[in-house]
Amino acid sequence: MHPNPAFRAEESARHLAFARSRAFGTLAVNAEPAPLLSHIPFLLDETGETAHLHLVRSNPIARLGEVSAVISVNGPDGYVSPDWYGVPDQVPTWNYVAVHLRGRLVPLPSEDMHALLDRQSAHFEDQLLPKTPWTTAKMTPGVMDRMMRQILPFRLDIEAIEGTWKLNQNKDDAVRLSAAREIETGIGTDLATLAQLMNDVPGKDD
Repeated sequence: MHPNPAFRAEESARHLAFARSRAFGTLAVNAEPAPLLSHIPFLLDETGETAHLHLVRSNPIARLGEVSAVISVNGPDGYVSPDWYGVPDQVPTWNYVAVHLRGRLVPLPSEDMHALLDRQSAHFEDQLLPKTPWTTAKMTPGVMDRMMRQILPFRLDIEAIEGTWKLNQNKDDAVRLSAAREIETGIGTDLATLAQLMNDVPGKDD
């Protein structure tokens, strides 16, 4: 998380809404000789207290039992050229949105896996409407059973929520908006969304 408080003034509700909508992140836990990472879809409950996910049985994280963990959720990001500000003596930077969900990763009974998979697939399939949703009922029972044995369900009990919305809030409005007009021509991820966020920074009278 960026240390500048200007980029960390958002409320937890916005962090949670972003993480819930994104529903994909990097799970990280401490281990020897180095931290372990896994890129996972997850479901964040309405209260923001728990996130549900699954891991392949062979994943080293799945063998650790209950452990402290964090899910890092990344949003749009992009390089900001000093030329875009329209004022002298500026330096390059990178704007981005990121939310961290910290807590305890708890293994769940294997019999919970089917229901979790149903909830996860329904969450994403609903976003593809009017496509007819895929469901586990379409699977051949024996094939489904074999696949289910390869994955394990987990719950992250969330203890802390952190977020960085680095959108040039530390610049004068005219300078920030000047960069926002150019950001889509640059390099990064989902630059249109990043430009919109830079144009609509909460608390700014633009």
